[in-house]
Parts: sequence; structure tokens; C-alpha cells
Amino acid sequence: MLPRERSRVLHRIADLVESRDPRLAELMGTRAGAQGRSRAADDGGNGQAAGRGPGEVDYGGEFLRWFSEEAVRIHGRYGLNPEGTGRMVVSQRPVGPSFFITPWNFPFAMATRKIAPALAAGCTVVTKPPQLTPLTTLFFTQLLVDAGLPAGVVNVVTSASSSRVSAPIIADPRLRKLSFTGATEVGHRLIAQAADNVLRVSVELGGNAPFLVFTDADLDEAAEGALTAKFRNIGQACTAANRFIVHEAVAAEFAQRITARVETMKVGRGTEEGVAIGPLIDDDAVDKAAELVADATARGAVVLTGGAKIDGPGSFYEPTVVTGVTGVSDILREEIFGPVLAIATFSTEEEAVELANNTEYGLVSYVYTQDLARGHRMIDRLETGMMGLNTGVVSNAAAPFGGVKQSGVGREGGFEGIHEFLSTKYTLIPNS
Repeated sequence: MLPRERSRVLHRIADLVESRDPRLAELMGTRAGAQGRSRAADDGGNGQAAGRGPGEVDYGGEFLRWFSEEAVRIHGRYGLNPEGTGRMVVSQRPVGPSFFITPWNFPFAMATRKIAPALAAGCTVVTKPPQLTPLTTLFFTQLLVDAGLPAGVVNVVTSASSSRVSAPIIADPRLRKLSFTGATEVGHRLIAQAADNVLRVSVELGGNAPFLVFTDADLDEAAEGALTAKFRNIGQACTAANRFIVHEAVAAEFAQRITARVETMKVGRGTEEGVAIGPLIDDDAVDKAAELVADATARGAVVLTGGAKIDGPGSFYEPTVVTGVTGVSDILREEIFGPVLAIATFSTEEEAVELANNTEYGLVSYVYTQDLARGHRMIDRLETGMMGLNTGVVSNAAAPFGGVKQSGVGREGGFEGIHEFLSTKYTLIPNS
């Protein structure tokens, strides 16, 4: 298909997503228990707490619109070589058949974030949806067909065993690109498998995001940002703030403001009116949150609110605030993936940076300060692929999403996102 044709198809898909927003939102909320899935949802944003940003349907749909526009902006270059012996032509071509493995926590956004740039670049796709939330991908695939995407361009393979399906696809010599979002240890194995055929690889793995609050921060804004950064999708997000590193002079006041807000959060089924905290994905997630809180309190931390499992039916854990967390606690080293906000303190900027960077992960960081010079220092010094300065939300279809260190390689979204699916070709035309 020509670039303009690909662009039109993606536009039509985005329109269909918008028109069927309530059905998508209901499907995701029913299966995954998440809230904030549609524009109509009480809590707004991306599975966040009330009224903060677009829902997942809007967020995922924006990738379709963004890359529909990028499909017609794939550029090359032409010019005389330095020696003057010929003309150089540099062009971009589709990298080829691409295989996607997506996670359960944002099943729609993760599908559109990968499929949209692939289609914009002209690549065909095989996608393996998450075992726990596959219905969203199947629904979206039907929308692609309804929008006029030719048969066979996007293919979905469901399976109870991801490895049994993925291994032969990755080994197929026709495959040219692998993109995965999920657990770090799984990413390691997939990268190793992809090496045999030298596949283009992009992987978005674990996160352990620091949330720094300095003495000059606006504490009302910091508290608001903390709730957004922590409780989006009930804390089940790789971008969720995991370690709240707060200056000792304002830690007590910050904790008090956060606790007052958390105590008002309604717990219940994610599709119910006014619910801020829905169920976690399964009982294992509840057990992990409980174990991390128990370890922190055994090492001297104090639970200010929450801190307990909620009896079923359903996999619920109370929205929790823990303060006085020490550096040896597991909760500061492991991704929580639950509604637990853990506060540690620092006394100097140097100590804050050291605490923030003391992790194998480097996806995103959050900083609250009114000192512009300090903000720029944090941009330079924090070892993360993304940073929110005085905001608790960074994700945007027009921005490159991705991390450093064990958080992965490659970028999704932005101008950079489509280049993950393009291969550069150089041609020399000698002077006659």
C-alpha cells in the first residue's frame, strides 16, 4: 500500500475506536478489573485516580492517529558526496514482518502502540496477546478488518503457552522484527532467541520509578502528582512511581497529605461508579503486595493507612501508604505492581540522586521542585529514559517511550517510534 493509503486506513481505525469506546472500556474493565478506561469513566486517566488525563481507550487511539500522520512523513535524503564523485540517495524501507508480545495491564494501548507504527511503516504483523487479557486484542483486530485493512496484514495467535508459540515464530527466517513488553527475565530470553536471526529488537521491561520531592516543591502539586503516578491502573503499570524519595524536612507533611487522600479512595469493581481502586490482576499480585509491606514494616517502616488484603470475591488489596522505609527493604528494590505508596527520606540532593539511581532499572523518574536549575540537573543526572518534571504523567503518543539499563532498548511513540520499523538503504549514483 502507498503511504497515503496506509494513513487513511489508520485514520479509519482511529474513528472506529472512538465510536466504539464504551464497548472497549467495558471489555477491559470486566476482564482486568481496571478503571479509567474511557472518557466517560469517573476517574479519567489511563487507569489513574479521579480526573487525571485521558483513559486507555483515548491513549491507545491517539497512537493510531499519530502514526496515521507519520505514515506520509517517512523521509530520506539526497546529495553530493564529499568527494564530489557521485550522488548519495538514502531511503527508508519497511523492516519487514514483525512479531509482538504484549502485556496484560494495558491490553489496548500496548497493542496500538506497536501495531500502529508497524502499519504506518508498511510492515505486516503477528501478535501474541496476553494470556490474562486476550479479548481486547481480538476485538481490536476485528476493528482493523472493519476499517479495511487487508486480510493477513495483522495476525493474532492466542495461546496458553507464550513460549510454545513464540519460539518457532522468532526462529522463522522470514521474521525481521521483535517487540516485547513485559517482565525483564522474559525479555532476556527473547533477546537471546532473536540473536540467532539478528532480528531488530525493541523491548520495554521492568521499572522501579523514583519520585523525588525536594524542600521547595509545591506539596499540593506533588501530592496530586504522586497519586497519579502511583495509582494509575491500581499501581499495575511499569511507569508507576515505586519509590517516593522525599526530603526529610517535608516528608511528614507530604505523607500526611497523601494519606488523607488515599483514605478516601473507594475500593470495588473497576466498572462501578466512583471506584478508584479496582481488583489486582490475580491473587499472586495481592500476595506480593502483602509480602513487600510486611518486609518493610519488619525493617522499621510504619503503615499510615491500608496495609491489608481485602477478603474476596476478587483479588483486592487496600490502597496503602508506608513511611520510614529503609534502603534495605525489598519494597525499594522490587517493582510493586500494586496500590502501595512507599516513602523514604533524604537530606541532600546528592543523596537523592544516589537513591534514585540505585536500581538496575531506568524507565522513568518523577521530580518535584520549583528550582529550574535543579530540574535541569535532574534531567542530566537521573538514569532514566523518561522524566516527569512537576508532573505525574509522561506518556504521550507524540513522545518517545522507553528506558535505559535493564528497562529495555528501543522507543515507542514519537518520531522515533516509526523508525523502529524502518530499514535504511543507501545508494551511490556515480557522476557520469
